Amino acid sequence: MSSKAAQPAPAWLLLNPDHPIKSLSIAFCLWKSLLLVALVCCPGPGYDTSTGLLSYLVPGAADINTQQPVSHPPLSTLLKLVRWDAIYFVHTAENGYVYEQEWAFGYGYSQVLSFLVFVLRHFGGVSGVTAVALIAIALSHITHFLSVLALYRLSVNVFGQGTTARKLTCFLSAAFHIVCPAGAFLSAPYGESLFSFLNFSGFYVYSSSLLDDNAGRTLISSIKLLIAAVLFSAATTVRSNGILSGFLFAYDAILLLQRTLFQGLSRHACLRLCVTVIGGCIIAVGMIFPQVLAYADFCLDVQTPRPWCGRLIPSIYGWVQSYYWNVGFLRYWTISNLPLFLLAIPMLFTLCRSSVWALSPSKADKPTSSTLSASLLTRLAVPQGLLAILAFTSYHVQIINRICSGYPLWYWYLACQLVHDRREPHRKRKLDWGFVVQGMVVYAVFQAVLFGSFLPPA
Repeated sequence: MSSKAAQPAPAWLLLNPDHPIKSLSIAFCLWKSLLLVALVCCPGPGYDTSTGLLSYLVPGAADINTQQPVSHPPLSTLLKLVRWDAIYFVHTAENGYVYEQEWAFGYGYSQVLSFLVFVLRHFGGVSGVTAVALIAIALSHITHFLSVLALYRLSVNVFGQGTTARKLTCFLSAAFHIVCPAGAFLSAPYGESLFSFLNFSGFYVYSSSLLDDNAGRTLISSIKLLIAAVLFSAATTVRSNGILSGFLFAYDAILLLQRTLFQGLSRHACLRLCVTVIGGCIIAVGMIFPQVLAYADFCLDVQTPRPWCGRLIPSIYGWVQSYYWNVGFLRYWTISNLPLFLLAIPMLFTLCRSSVWALSPSKADKPTSSTLSASLLTRLAVPQGLLAILAFTSYHVQIINRICSGYPLWYWYLACQLVHDRREPHRKRKLDWGFVVQGMVVYAVFQAVLFGSFLPPA
């Protein structure tokens, strides 16, 4: 009997790892559409109506006194994304940093948004706070999509595509970033999408630098290392936890110094060490530069300098987080915040579990393409683990569900567990990771409804 010819995949099977870019694009559009439907279904303004203080106005009106509130249903729906901290981001992009407490919110994100508003105002004729909000929403959607692609390319660098398992791991990792618990925060005027894009891009360029260095391409490797530092520095201006990516450079510097002590100083090691130290300094600039600007505004040539000006390290960011938002070591550990800790525990557990997984010597469920690629997992475990510890001890713990979106390791862990379970269906499992992913998706949808209704958590 003649065998039947292989049948093509059915037309409805749109999510195909063999066509990752097309499939991820489709998944992205479907997910964003679902979140938009969730926003449309939001019951109302919720318990807090402070968004109204922005006085959303119809773009293009000549006189602020004659402008009318937005009444177009599409605009009204989109503006439900301007909630919580998004109010501050939109205000600073339109007016600059007017109030001290606004310095708690990423300088880099506000400046990027302000630049886009400036360009569109002079070349596109847009104006008004509504326009700023809509530009910010567009920026979040675009950078979220780009971060999905960046994570996919980074995953290919780490795992390769030589086998079906590796190909599926890369695809699933990027797909998980689309539906991650950050949910509506990746669509709203927040810095999470831009941070994810910059951080993933930095990791991708950094991994490419290591691969080039291992192949003997020293010059291009050094250039890529500096580019990665610039991307991490930019990410740090968007979210301060971007400074954790500087651990990669500190780790490399320690390895190079150790190698020099045992093997002697070589031209290659000296060049690599210099580039690594310069890269680390570039990342530090991303944290220091906004602080310098704030110090000049609040501490120099003023009659009454602010209290933080006289500190050993005069950081406005640390001051406003502590003074206005009560952020600090164990300050959030109160009985009233227990529900928020319970809400954060699943993600904290996943972050810690995936960090331990990356540091463990076992290779059973790590389809990495080389020893160098495996060492990247080790490098990325520490920044992610530090983030989880800081969130548990010092941050408003519930924000871990959104700031985790810019770290790739836990996506890889989930993808590897699912692929490993698929290859060994009879393996005894302590936890059903498929159920974990389903819970993540359900949480993101409900969170979008809460966000659009101006209800906690945020």
